Amino acid sequence: MSFTKSKLALGVAAASLTMAGAFIAPQAQAAGSSAERVADAAARKTEALEAQMQQMAEQMQAMQAELSRVKSSSASSTAASAKVQELDQWMASVKSTPAQASAKDNLVAVRGGWTSLDQDRSGNLSEKGSLLSNNANNDGFYFGGAFDFNVNNDLFGLMDDTSFAIELGIEYAQYGTGTNSISVLAVDTGNNNNVSLGNAGLTNRTSTDARLRINASPKIKFMHDSKLRPWIIPVGLDINILGVPSNAVSVLNAGMNFGAGAEYDLYRGIVLGTDVRYHYATSSLDGTPTDGLNAGGYVGFKF
Repeated sequence: MSFTKSKLALGVAAASLTMAGAFIAPQAQAAGSSAERVADAAARKTEALEAQMQQMAEQMQAMQAELSRVKSSSASSTAASAKVQELDQWMASVKSTPAQASAKDNLVAVRGGWTSLDQDRSGNLSEKGSLLSNNANNDGFYFGGAFDFNVNNDLFGLMDDTSFAIELGIEYAQYGTGTNSISVLAVDTGNNNNVSLGNAGLTNRTSTDARLRINASPKIKFMHDSKLRPWIIPVGLDINILGVPSNAVSVLNAGMNFGAGAEYDLYRGIVLGTDVRYHYATSSLDGTPTDGLNAGGYVGFKF
């Protein structure tokens, strides 16, 4: 009997468990389906939030880029405005500053002084070389002018405060007078008006021994920006023109000149100077010597 009750109790318990399992299974399935739906909804919300965050991040980046552009444009505008103000201030200062005279390096000068030939033109009228002049005086005077064109003030980069210039000059020199011998021809028309020539002899005439010299010379001036400026001419070109021609009636020859001197800026571009020059030709002009020495002074004006 006890066994029967036990079996009955076990059966009842088994039936209860079966009924409970049958009741709980649908609930568990329903609960699982609900959790899946909640998880799906949460995942969709998360994706939407992530998309919104990405969109907001992109917008923030765009705003930062625009802000940087605005700042850069503002900085450029500020720099340009500052530059304009600086230029305005500079123009105002330039207008208020008195105009300063530019440096004057070119020079025009009037020259003059004493001159002496190495050899005069003396000789008898009958001697060769003295037919047109027998001037025995080799000393005289000269006057003329010169133009100095300044090229640079550093000797082509070789020496500071040393100017290089080109001098173009012309001078007239006179060495006194002499006599010349001119052959006078006699004209005899005769009775029948026929012309015949005869030698009537030599007639002496006075001639002034005057000469013209043209030169083009490089000039090196030292002590730039100083009032006192020594200078040299290493070697320059001379063109000699005789007032009284040589016996061969030549009037023109070429030579060289060498010189040294100094000048002083007296007052506002007015210059006083002195110079010594030697003129040399490789040969005399058809028997007429042209070599000689000049010593004198000059007054110049800078411009």
